[in-house]
Amino acid sequence: MATPDTRTQILDAAEHLFAEHGYRGTSIRAITKLAGANLAAVGYHFGSKAELMAAVVRRVTEPVTAAQSAGLDKLLARTPDPSVSELVEAFAGPLFDEMPAGDEDGARTSRLIVTILSDPAEEARSWTGPAEDSVRERYFATFARVLPGLSPDELSFRMRGIFAVTAVDRLQVHQQPSPGCASPVAGEAARRWAITFLTAAMSAPPVRP
Repeated sequence: MATPDTRTQILDAAEHLFAEHGYRGTSIRAITKLAGANLAAVGYHFGSKAELMAAVVRRVTEPVTAAQSAGLDKLLARTPDPSVSELVEAFAGPLFDEMPAGDEDGARTSRLIVTILSDPAEEARSWTGPAEDSVRERYFATFARVLPGLSPDELSFRMRGIFAVTAVDRLQVHQQPSPGCASPVAGEAARRWAITFLTAAMSAPPVRP
């Protein structure tokens, strides 16, 4: 097996540390030490710590984004107005596929997504590019068409909730349960429960002021 190049080694190290310690809790020095690279390598390959964070997140979310896009294409080829359940399945299903139980890569992906959602550093959330923005906008437009009563702000909130619920569930699957607490369910059952729950949440009547 070929030895990873310096860029890949930096990405691997940064992914591990960002997932464990967040953006501000991870230094360039710690990343390069873990990667076995010199400090200048981050600037040479990525330009900045913020751009490195963006590259890390895009690398782990590319399969999710591609699957979400393909799922929506398939739905819209069949009907311009799919059901809410079908949309939720296409949007959330790839998150389960890329964060399977018992898989260390899946565990790291779930921790990284939770970091994006919760890290106070703006750099942790300013990672999206044209591909991610396009997929999100397409889902937003389709959800808005099948849920016309929701305001744009409330729809955005509910879509963020899909990411939050799925990522937290997958994160708990990879962690040891606290004493006295039942272990989270892994596999197809958890996926079905999540899709059912999230469909109900997305379909709920608008919250009026």
